[in-house]
Amino acid sequence: MAVGPAHLPTLLVLDADPLPRLGRLTGRVRVLHTDEASLAARLPEADVLLVWDFTSRAVRAAWPGAGPRPGWVHTASAGVDHLLCPELTASGTVVTNARGIFEEPIAEYVAALVLAMAKDLPRTWESQRQGEWRHREGAKVAGTRAVVVGSGPIGRAIARTLKALGVTAAVVGRVPRTGIHGPQDLDRLLARADWVIAAAPLTDATRGMFDTRRFGVMQPSARFVNVGRGPLVDEDALVRALERRWIAGAALDVLTEEPLPPDSPLWRVPGLLISPHMSGDTVGRWDELGAQFVDLFERWAAGRPLKNVVDKERGYVRGH
Repeated sequence: MAVGPAHLPTLLVLDADPLPRLGRLTGRVRVLHTDEASLAARLPEADVLLVWDFTSRAVRAAWPGAGPRPGWVHTASAGVDHLLCPELTASGTVVTNARGIFEEPIAEYVAALVLAMAKDLPRTWESQRQGEWRHREGAKVAGTRAVVVGSGPIGRAIARTLKALGVTAAVVGRVPRTGIHGPQDLDRLLARADWVIAAAPLTDATRGMFDTRRFGVMQPSARFVNVGRGPLVDEDALVRALERRWIAGAALDVLTEEPLPPDSPLWRVPGLLISPHMSGDTVGRWDELGAQFVDLFERWAAGRPLKNVVDKERGYVRGH
Protein backbone atom coordinates (compact mmCIF):
# COMPACT_ATOMS: atom_id res chain seq x y z
CA MET A 1 0.00 0.00 0.00
CA ALA A 2 1.24 3.45 -0.87
CA VAL A 3 1.80 5.66 2.16
CA GLY A 4 0.91 9.35 2.16
CA PRO A 5 1.17 12.00 4.87
CA ALA A 6 0.32 10.61 8.31
CA HIS A 7 0.01 7.17 6.70
CA LEU A 8 -3.15 8.12 4.91
CA PRO A 9 -4.25 6.01 1.94
CA THR A 10 -3.75 7.64 -1.44
CA LEU A 11 -6.66 8.27 -3.79
CA LEU A 12 -5.84 9.06 -7.41
CA VAL A 13 -8.58 10.78 -9.40
CA LEU A 14 -8.65 10.69 -13.21
CA ASP A 15 -10.13 14.13 -13.55
CA ALA A 16 -13.15 15.40 -15.43
CA ASP A 17 -15.09 18.61 -15.09
CA PRO A 18 -16.66 19.16 -12.58
CA LEU A 19 -14.33 17.60 -10.05
CA PRO A 20 -15.85 15.23 -7.48
CA ARG A 21 -16.88 16.62 -4.12
CA LEU A 22 -14.90 14.66 -1.56
CA GLY A 23 -15.28 16.94 1.46
CA ARG A 24 -16.41 14.11 3.72
CA LEU A 25 -13.04 12.46 3.21
CA THR A 26 -10.98 15.48 4.30
CA GLY A 27 -8.20 14.38 6.64
CA ARG A 28 -8.86 10.73 5.88
CA VAL A 29 -7.22 10.34 2.50
CA ARG A 30 -4.44 11.88 0.44
CA VAL A 31 -6.02 12.97 -2.85
CA LEU A 32 -4.00 13.24 -6.04
CA HIS A 33 -5.34 14.38 -9.40
CA THR A 34 -4.22 13.30 -12.83
CA ASP A 35 -5.07 13.68 -16.47
CA GLU A 36 -4.72 11.04 -19.18
CA ALA A 37 -1.14 11.99 -20.00
CA SER A 38 0.10 11.58 -16.40
CA LEU A 39 -2.00 8.57 -15.39
CA ALA A 40 0.61 5.88 -16.10
CA ALA A 41 3.27 7.69 -14.09
CA ARG A 42 1.00 8.22 -11.09
CA LEU A 43 -0.70 4.83 -10.87
CA PRO A 44 2.06 3.30 -8.66
CA GLU A 45 1.34 5.94 -5.99
CA ALA A 46 -2.32 5.06 -5.59
CA ASP A 47 -4.16 2.72 -3.28
CA VAL A 48 -7.45 3.64 -4.95
CA LEU A 49 -8.18 4.94 -8.44
CA LEU A 50 -11.36 6.92 -9.07
CA VAL A 51 -12.10 7.04 -12.80
CA TRP A 52 -14.13 10.21 -12.73
CA ASP A 53 -13.56 10.75 -16.46
CA PHE A 54 -15.51 7.69 -17.53
CA THR A 55 -15.25 8.65 -21.21
CA SER A 56 -11.51 8.06 -21.09
CA ARG A 57 -9.80 4.85 -22.16
CA ALA A 58 -6.53 5.87 -20.54
CA VAL A 59 -6.74 3.18 -17.85
CA ARG A 60 -6.62 0.42 -20.47
CA ALA A 61 -3.42 1.91 -21.88
CA ALA A 62 -1.76 2.77 -18.58
CA TRP A 63 -2.52 -0.32 -16.50
CA PRO A 64 -0.03 -2.77 -18.11
CA GLY A 65 2.97 -0.61 -17.11
CA ALA A 66 5.57 -1.27 -14.42
CA GLY A 67 5.15 -0.75 -10.70
CA PRO A 68 2.43 -1.44 -8.14
CA ARG A 69 -1.22 -0.90 -9.00
CA PRO A 70 -4.21 0.27 -6.91
CA GLY A 71 -6.09 -2.45 -5.10
CA TRP A 72 -9.43 -0.86 -5.93
CA VAL A 73 -10.68 0.97 -9.03
CA HIS A 74 -14.05 2.70 -9.11
CA THR A 75 -15.60 4.11 -12.27
CA ALA A 76 -18.35 6.73 -12.18
CA SER A 77 -20.24 4.86 -14.89
CA ALA A 78 -22.34 1.74 -15.34
CA GLY A 79 -20.18 0.27 -18.11
CA VAL A 80 -16.63 -0.91 -17.48
CA ASP A 81 -15.46 -1.79 -21.00
CA HIS A 82 -13.40 1.43 -21.06
CA LEU A 83 -11.32 0.08 -18.15
CA LEU A 84 -10.85 -3.61 -18.61
CA CYS A 85 -7.69 -4.91 -20.22
CA PRO A 86 -6.21 -8.41 -19.78
CA GLU A 87 -3.77 -7.20 -17.12
CA LEU A 88 -6.44 -5.55 -14.99
CA THR A 89 -8.82 -8.48 -15.44
CA ALA A 90 -6.16 -10.96 -14.30
CA SER A 91 -5.06 -8.84 -11.33
CA GLY A 92 -6.35 -8.93 -7.78
CA THR A 93 -7.64 -5.36 -8.07
CA VAL A 94 -11.32 -4.92 -7.21
CA VAL A 95 -13.38 -2.95 -9.74
CA THR A 96 -16.67 -1.26 -8.80
CA ASN A 97 -19.13 0.75 -10.86
CA ALA A 98 -21.92 3.30 -10.42
CA ARG A 99 -24.80 0.85 -10.37
CA GLY A 100 -27.86 2.49 -8.83
CA ILE A 101 -27.42 5.96 -10.36
CA PHE A 102 -28.45 5.64 -13.99
CA GLU A 103 -31.27 3.09 -14.09
CA GLU A 104 -34.32 5.32 -13.78
CA PRO A 105 -33.01 8.20 -15.93
CA ILE A 106 -32.17 5.81 -18.78
CA ALA A 107 -35.55 4.12 -18.47
CA GLU A 108 -37.26 7.50 -18.68
CA TYR A 109 -35.19 8.41 -21.72
CA VAL A 110 -36.14 5.20 -23.50
CA ALA A 111 -39.81 5.87 -22.75
CA ALA A 112 -39.41 9.38 -24.16
CA LEU A 113 -37.88 7.99 -27.36
CA VAL A 114 -40.67 5.42 -27.71
CA LEU A 115 -43.32 8.12 -27.34
CA ALA A 116 -41.47 10.53 -29.64
CA MET A 117 -41.24 7.94 -32.40
CA ALA A 118 -44.79 6.66 -31.95
CA LYS A 119 -46.22 10.18 -32.06
CA ASP A 120 -43.81 11.37 -34.79
CA LEU A 121 -42.63 14.30 -32.68
CA PRO A 122 -39.46 14.95 -34.72
CA ARG A 123 -41.56 15.72 -37.82
CA THR A 124 -43.95 17.84 -35.73
CA TRP A 125 -41.05 19.99 -34.53
CA GLU A 126 -39.65 20.24 -38.06
CA SER A 127 -43.07 21.23 -39.43
CA GLN A 128 -43.38 23.91 -36.76
CA ARG A 129 -39.93 25.24 -37.64
CA GLN A 130 -41.02 25.52 -41.27
CA GLY A 131 -44.44 26.97 -40.41
CA GLU A 132 -46.31 24.04 -41.98
CA TRP A 133 -49.63 22.61 -40.74
CA ARG A 134 -49.21 18.87 -41.44
CA HIS A 135 -51.89 16.76 -39.81
CA ARG A 136 -50.94 13.12 -39.26
CA GLU A 137 -51.99 10.12 -37.22
CA GLY A 138 -49.72 8.87 -34.47
CA ALA A 139 -49.27 5.27 -33.39
CA LYS A 140 -50.74 3.89 -30.18
CA VAL A 141 -48.14 2.75 -27.65
CA ALA A 142 -50.39 0.84 -25.26
CA GLY A 143 -50.81 -2.72 -26.43
CA THR A 144 -47.49 -2.89 -28.30
CA ARG A 145 -44.65 -5.30 -27.55
CA ALA A 146 -41.07 -4.63 -26.60
CA VAL A 147 -38.01 -6.79 -26.10
CA VAL A 148 -35.31 -5.39 -23.83
CA VAL A 149 -31.89 -6.98 -24.40
CA GLY A 150 -29.97 -6.74 -21.15
CA SER A 151 -31.31 -8.08 -17.86
CA GLY A 152 -29.31 -5.89 -15.50
CA PRO A 153 -30.86 -3.14 -13.39
CA ILE A 154 -31.00 -0.76 -16.36
CA GLY A 155 -32.77 -3.27 -18.59
CA ARG A 156 -35.23 -4.18 -15.85
CA ALA A 157 -35.97 -0.51 -15.14
CA ILE A 158 -36.67 0.04 -18.85
CA ALA A 159 -39.08 -2.89 -18.87
CA ARG A 160 -40.93 -1.58 -15.80
CA THR A 161 -41.27 1.88 -17.30
CA LEU A 162 -42.52 0.59 -20.64
CA LYS A 163 -45.04 -1.62 -18.85
CA ALA A 164 -46.41 1.53 -17.18
CA LEU A 165 -47.17 2.79 -20.70
CA GLY A 166 -49.13 -0.37 -21.46
CA VAL A 167 -46.31 -2.04 -23.39
CA THR A 168 -45.76 -5.78 -22.96
CA ALA A 169 -42.02 -5.98 -22.28
CA ALA A 170 -39.91 -9.14 -22.41
CA VAL A 171 -36.35 -9.04 -21.03
CA VAL A 172 -33.52 -11.14 -22.45
CA GLY A 173 -30.42 -11.92 -20.40
CA ARG A 174 -27.29 -14.02 -20.58
CA VAL A 175 -29.01 -16.96 -18.87
CA PRO A 176 -32.74 -17.68 -18.51
CA ARG A 177 -34.36 -17.43 -15.09
CA THR A 178 -37.68 -16.43 -13.60
CA GLY A 179 -39.01 -13.47 -15.58
CA ILE A 180 -35.95 -13.39 -17.87
CA HIS A 181 -35.60 -15.02 -21.28
CA GLY A 182 -32.33 -16.56 -22.41
CA PRO A 183 -30.46 -15.85 -25.67
CA GLN A 184 -32.16 -18.78 -27.37
CA ASP A 185 -35.47 -16.85 -27.23
CA LEU A 186 -34.13 -13.63 -28.72
CA ASP A 187 -34.87 -14.18 -32.41
CA ARG A 188 -38.40 -15.38 -31.65
CA LEU A 189 -39.06 -12.29 -29.55
CA LEU A 190 -37.49 -9.94 -32.12
CA ALA A 191 -39.84 -11.24 -34.79
CA ARG A 192 -42.86 -10.12 -32.75
CA ALA A 193 -41.56 -6.90 -31.20
CA ASP A 194 -42.66 -3.37 -32.00
CA TRP A 195 -39.78 -1.97 -29.92
CA VAL A 196 -36.31 -3.47 -29.59
CA ILE A 197 -34.21 -1.92 -26.82
CA ALA A 198 -30.48 -2.68 -26.53
CA ALA A 199 -29.33 -2.20 -22.93
CA ALA A 200 -26.70 -4.92 -22.59
CA PRO A 201 -23.11 -4.49 -21.38
CA LEU A 202 -20.37 -4.70 -23.99
CA THR A 203 -18.69 -8.11 -23.84
CA ASP A 204 -17.23 -10.51 -26.37
CA ALA A 205 -20.64 -12.18 -26.54
CA THR A 206 -22.61 -8.97 -27.18
CA ARG A 207 -20.27 -7.08 -29.51
CA GLY A 208 -21.98 -6.67 -32.90
CA MET A 209 -25.00 -8.73 -31.84
CA PHE A 210 -27.37 -6.45 -33.75
CA ASP A 211 -26.25 -7.23 -37.27
CA THR A 212 -27.82 -7.72 -40.70
CA ARG A 213 -29.41 -11.01 -39.68
CA ARG A 214 -30.94 -9.60 -36.50
CA PHE A 215 -32.36 -6.53 -38.27
CA GLY A 216 -33.73 -8.87 -40.91
CA VAL A 217 -35.61 -10.83 -38.26
CA MET A 218 -37.47 -7.73 -37.03
CA GLN A 219 -40.86 -6.61 -38.29
CA PRO A 220 -41.01 -3.81 -40.89
CA SER A 221 -42.95 -1.78 -38.30
CA ALA A 222 -40.34 -2.29 -35.55
CA ARG A 223 -38.21 0.48 -34.08
CA PHE A 224 -34.79 -0.06 -32.54
CA VAL A 225 -33.21 1.86 -29.63
CA ASN A 226 -29.64 1.50 -28.33
CA VAL A 227 -28.82 2.86 -24.86
CA GLY A 228 -26.26 0.15 -24.04
CA ARG A 229 -22.94 0.50 -25.86
CA GLY A 230 -22.28 1.60 -29.42
CA PRO A 231 -20.41 -1.55 -30.51
CA LEU A 232 -23.44 -3.69 -29.70
CA VAL A 233 -24.65 -2.59 -33.14
CA ASP A 234 -23.23 -3.11 -36.60
CA GLU A 235 -23.98 0.47 -37.63
CA ASP A 236 -23.56 -0.22 -41.36
CA ALA A 237 -26.16 -2.99 -41.04
CA LEU A 238 -28.52 -0.63 -39.22
CA VAL A 239 -28.14 1.98 -41.98
CA ARG A 240 -28.98 -0.62 -44.62
CA ALA A 241 -31.98 -1.80 -42.61
CA LEU A 242 -33.34 1.74 -42.40
CA GLU A 243 -32.62 2.63 -46.02
CA ARG A 244 -34.25 -0.59 -47.24
CA ARG A 245 -37.13 -0.14 -44.76
CA TRP A 246 -36.55 -3.47 -43.07
CA ILE A 247 -37.44 -1.59 -39.89
CA ALA A 248 -39.45 1.59 -39.37
CA GLY A 249 -36.96 3.65 -37.37
CA ALA A 250 -34.17 3.73 -34.81
CA ALA A 251 -32.63 5.85 -32.08
CA LEU A 252 -28.98 5.70 -31.00
CA ASP A 253 -27.84 7.33 -27.77
CA VAL A 254 -24.51 5.48 -27.92
CA LEU A 255 -22.32 5.03 -30.97
CA THR A 256 -19.15 3.22 -31.94
CA GLU A 257 -17.35 6.55 -32.43
CA GLU A 258 -18.01 9.24 -29.84
CA PRO A 259 -18.27 12.15 -30.30
CA LEU A 260 -19.82 11.43 -33.70
CA PRO A 261 -17.97 13.55 -36.30
CA PRO A 262 -20.03 16.23 -38.07
CA ASP A 263 -19.33 14.56 -41.42
CA SER A 264 -20.58 11.12 -40.34
CA PRO A 265 -23.27 9.81 -42.70
CA LEU A 266 -25.23 8.62 -39.66
CA TRP A 267 -26.48 12.17 -39.10
CA ARG A 268 -28.39 12.01 -42.37
CA VAL A 269 -29.90 8.50 -42.29
CA PRO A 270 -33.69 8.65 -42.73
CA GLY A 271 -35.61 7.52 -39.67
CA LEU A 272 -32.62 7.65 -37.32
CA LEU A 273 -32.57 9.77 -34.14
CA ILE A 274 -29.13 10.44 -32.67
CA SER A 275 -28.43 11.84 -29.20
CA PRO A 276 -24.99 12.48 -27.64
CA HIS A 277 -24.77 9.68 -25.04
CA MET A 278 -27.02 11.52 -22.61
CA SER A 279 -29.75 9.06 -21.66
CA GLY A 280 -28.48 8.65 -18.11
CA ASP A 281 -27.32 12.21 -17.56
CA THR A 282 -29.62 14.24 -15.33
CA VAL A 283 -29.26 17.41 -13.30
CA GLY A 284 -27.54 16.58 -10.01
CA ARG A 285 -25.92 13.35 -11.18
CA TRP A 286 -22.39 14.51 -10.33
CA ASP A 287 -23.37 15.00 -6.69
CA GLU A 288 -25.00 11.56 -6.65
CA LEU A 289 -21.92 9.95 -8.19
CA GLY A 290 -19.63 11.70 -5.71
CA ALA A 291 -21.77 10.70 -2.72
CA GLN A 292 -21.85 7.11 -3.95
CA PHE A 293 -18.06 6.97 -4.18
CA VAL A 294 -17.63 8.47 -0.71
CA ASP A 295 -19.98 5.84 0.73
CA LEU A 296 -17.98 3.11 -0.99
CA PHE A 297 -14.70 4.60 0.23
CA GLU A 298 -15.94 4.58 3.81
CA ARG A 299 -16.79 0.88 3.46
CA TRP A 300 -13.36 0.20 1.97
CA ALA A 301 -11.56 2.14 4.71
CA ALA A 302 -13.49 0.25 7.38
CA GLY A 303 -12.59 -3.10 5.82
CA ARG A 304 -16.20 -3.85 4.93
CA PRO A 305 -17.16 -5.59 1.68
CA LEU A 306 -17.62 -3.23 -1.25
CA LYS A 307 -20.89 -2.97 -3.15
CA ASN A 308 -21.18 -2.92 -6.96
CA VAL A 309 -18.22 -5.25 -7.42
CA VAL A 310 -17.75 -6.07 -11.09
CA ASP A 311 -17.09 -9.60 -12.29
CA LYS A 312 -14.09 -8.68 -14.43
CA GLU A 313 -14.35 -11.80 -16.57
CA ARG A 314 -17.98 -11.07 -17.44
CA GLY A 315 -17.75 -7.29 -17.49
CA TYR A 316 -20.63 -6.45 -15.18
CA VAL A 317 -21.88 -6.77 -11.60
CA ARG A 318 -23.15 -10.28 -11.01
CA GLY A 319 -26.45 -11.08 -9.40
CA HIS A 320 -28.78 -9.61 -12.04
